Amino acid sequence: MTLFQVIQSDFKKYKKYGGNFITILFLTQGFWAVFQYRIANLVYRKVQIPILRQLLLFLMILWQKLIEMSTGISIPASAQIGGSFYIGHFGGIILNSNTIIGNNCNISQGVTIGVSGIGNYRGVPKIGNNVYIGANAVIAGKIIIEDNVLIGACSLVNCDVFENEVVVGVPASPISKNSSKGYI
Repeated sequence: MTLFQVIQSDFKKYKKYGGNFITILFLTQGFWAVFQYRIANLVYRKVQIPILRQLLLFLMILWQKLIEMSTGISIPASAQIGGSFYIGHFGGIILNSNTIIGNNCNISQGVTIGVSGIGNYRGVPKIGNNVYIGANAVIAGKIIIEDNVLIGACSLVNCDVFENEVVVGVPASPISKNSSKGYI
């Protein structure tokens, strides 16, 4: 997808949840953070001229810090996030720079996706498509979250989660195979 197409897919997702052009663009902190990430990620991936790349990345970091301070959402330019990404509420959202998130995912406030583990088990999660992550959930370690997963609020996910599972708790464990349908 082109930059315009992926931003358009994000915008359509925000619109689906009841926003209009003015409120999404000027009053929705989650969209600001996602929009900034999309521009910064394009610079990170596509700009190859060394001096121009360094200058633009520096500007992107300043912009990211401004967004981070005003919204409490930190999405590094090097993260990989698919289209139709939605942040339901702002505040306390931290994504590791090596985070990989698929298409059509929703994240609530207070979510942390980070590095954990020792030796060969140290790493960052890979999150599939159509995943819903509830408020204050922590997902950490070299794990795989497959497609259509629902992670409940306040859960600590530190092991693989399989397709269509609903997981909750500390540590998170599966409670059903009802998937994320209806949450996304």
